[in-house]
Amino acid sequence: MSDVADGESSLTADTLRKIDRYWRACNYLAAGMIYLRDNPLLREPLKPEHIKNRLLGHWGSDPGQSFVLVHLNRLIKQLDLNVIYISGPGHGAPATLASCYLEGHYSEIYPDCSENEEGMRRFFRQFSFPGGIGSHCTPETPGSIHEGGELGYSLSHGYGAAFDNPDLIVTAVIGDGEAETGPLATSWHSNKFLNPVRDGAVLPILHLNGFKIANPTILARIPRDELEALLVGYGHRPYFVEGDDPETMHRQMAGTLERCIDEIRSIQQRARASGDATRPRWPMIVLRTPKGWTGPKEVGGHKVEGSWRAHQVPIADPATNETSLKLVESWMKSYRPQELFDEAGRLVAELREMAPAGTRRISANPHANGGLLCKALDMPPFRDYAVDMKAPAASYMPPTDVLAKFLRDVMRRNMTNFRVFGPDETASNKLTAIYEASEKTWLAETRPDDDDGGELSVDGRVMEMLSEHTLEGWFEGYVLTGRHGLFATYEAFVHVIDSMFNQHAKWLEKAKRELRWRQPVPSINLLITSLVWRQDHNGFTHQDPGFLDVVTNKSPDVVRIYMPPDANCLLSIADHCLRSRDYVNVIVADKQPHLQYLDMAAAVTHCTKGIGIWDWASTDQGVEPDVVMACAGDIATMESLAAVQILKEQFPNLKIRFVNVVDLFRLMPDTDHPHGLSNRDFDSLFTVDRPVIFNFHSYPTLVHKLSYRRSNHENMHVHGYQEKGNINTPLELAIVNQVDRFSLAIDVIDRVACLQGVGDHAKEWLRGQIIEHLAYAHTEGIDSEAIRNWTWTR
Repeated sequence: MSDVADGESSLTADTLRKIDRYWRACNYLAAGMIYLRDNPLLREPLKPEHIKNRLLGHWGSDPGQSFVLVHLNRLIKQLDLNVIYISGPGHGAPATLASCYLEGHYSEIYPDCSENEEGMRRFFRQFSFPGGIGSHCTPETPGSIHEGGELGYSLSHGYGAAFDNPDLIVTAVIGDGEAETGPLATSWHSNKFLNPVRDGAVLPILHLNGFKIANPTILARIPRDELEALLVGYGHRPYFVEGDDPETMHRQMAGTLERCIDEIRSIQQRARASGDATRPRWPMIVLRTPKGWTGPKEVGGHKVEGSWRAHQVPIADPATNETSLKLVESWMKSYRPQELFDEAGRLVAELREMAPAGTRRISANPHANGGLLCKALDMPPFRDYAVDMKAPAASYMPPTDVLAKFLRDVMRRNMTNFRVFGPDETASNKLTAIYEASEKTWLAETRPDDDDGGELSVDGRVMEMLSEHTLEGWFEGYVLTGRHGLFATYEAFVHVIDSMFNQHAKWLEKAKRELRWRQPVPSINLLITSLVWRQDHNGFTHQDPGFLDVVTNKSPDVVRIYMPPDANCLLSIADHCLRSRDYVNVIVADKQPHLQYLDMAAAVTHCTKGIGIWDWASTDQGVEPDVVMACAGDIATMESLAAVQILKEQFPNLKIRFVNVVDLFRLMPDTDHPHGLSNRDFDSLFTVDRPVIFNFHSYPTLVHKLSYRRSNHENMHVHGYQEKGNINTPLELAIVNQVDRFSLAIDVIDRVACLQGVGDHAKEWLRGQIIEHLAYAHTEGIDSEAIRNWTWTR
């Protein structure tokens, strides 16, 4: 293929004719999905009753995407390529679905949509139809790992899929509207992290069709030399395929795609033969076609093809307007379906031969159903990393520092299918031990002084870039193709990926509940650290634990929240999460030194239960408690324990039950969440009528949301973050949000009947303690030593 020049291919006339016919078949199916509920092959005159009552779908990008897919198929078959396809343009599923149907794989998975006239009718009818499938590449779409419901993630998903997949080529088609999003803009830099020795390749195809829903697109309206300079600046070698004449475009695309594949193979062969992973300039394609190419040229006196009017449904009213009905019929018949499908309604034999076979079909590639290829992690025994303890709450340890040593050895055992992701914060989050197993991935320029703590390497497996969007996109692409990982990020800024988390959770829910053919994939594991209660140097901007609220809105089938109170619990939780499948696991654990409460045996038992009474911190053995002190989160636990110690000293006869929550969803009823407690078990912990003073890591309304149906909910009084903060000392921040030991003890005195009256002097002392400690913080700029080094005394 190296003799191909100037984007021209040596296509024979016969191959060109077949490619164009196959493309026409794709376009016919795409239009049929939008419009038809009956008469799928137009073997009788089109009537209003053949048209769907609601026309939903997006036509504009489909012909261009089908054009790409047809040409990919030719080279996959000719060169035995291993290719997956990611559809970036919003709601561009008709092209992908049409290709999948013509390859025969759709009918294999969904036999009711068989390769005949009746199957085609059902195939058309289900699209954007109640009880059917959506208009973007939903999980129901074979061959897809990319939801497409939100724009911006196609390229980062593509690179995530290519990491550690040396034989895979990921074709990521980027819509020019999508190219205007922030996540897509940062993901162009992913090529600085792609190692040609060990990774696959990504072939970006920027599809310029000129318009979004109602506006022109930026990259389609800048001069070509400016666009080329931008893409060269991103590190690519762009090739342009531009025009609207099908024959000319087919020849251009065939030659250009051949050249790109040839360059990809040459880059990889040189790198693998020499072991030199110096960053190459990878090829990419800029495909400029009219929006709604091959569709109606004009409707009602308005231009359609090549305008924003082609974006969704080009002809809006064929069921009620005879002129429009004839336009739809004329348009669809222009593809000459009688030449494309046989008497039974199946693609004619000579065109069926154009598609690859078996798992080389894009729609059947196992990388797009990652559970088929997934290998379980080789896990070290997490108990070997336990923190030794002499007594509960007697010593301090940074939990993430302990976790890092475990992750280091997970990586050492899994050097081809495990990566750690983080936005320039691995060291900040005290995960530095991971670098002992692998450095940070980096293929851009390096300097001699980078070695002084930089840990940069072309062979690195720690993925760091200051874009949470790109990191999450890489991670999703990595796990959806069957590999494992962990993403660690600051708590306040995990909100950057709120919508990406939403989309992935929706994908998992649909795949897990309804699609048995999709195999379980490794979980997304989010380590949320640098937590709200230890932001004394960053202040108010870094104090936001609200990501947990976002997570609880998703399906209980796919989300989990764990709040390990210490390092041993964190190890147990991390081991569980890394082994799991089909979840988004959110682990909340801080990087600063915290008290250690449980030895490893007790930690495993506690984490397995997810919630439990700590007898050593309770005084109600054998009797009904006067008050339940509950908590979830590291600082929340410590302050609750300190409050208990104060109450024990002030009121020796007070019966206190101490309950710690690790698995936040244990607060929900078992009828609402798989991890929920039965009402009987919940009541056995929290009682049915005693006050519960619940100290919570995040916003207090979340506990009420999860437990509002419980019988004792009216007696639950939740303390949590109240959106108050500054450059506070840790205790000062706790006091202003009323999660501190003194405020908790005051609340107990106010709510426990037996303390009414007798607790007045204690309350006055507690208020005095608040004033005293605030004054100390404002004078010395630090909490007192008694607070900083507080430990539990029995």
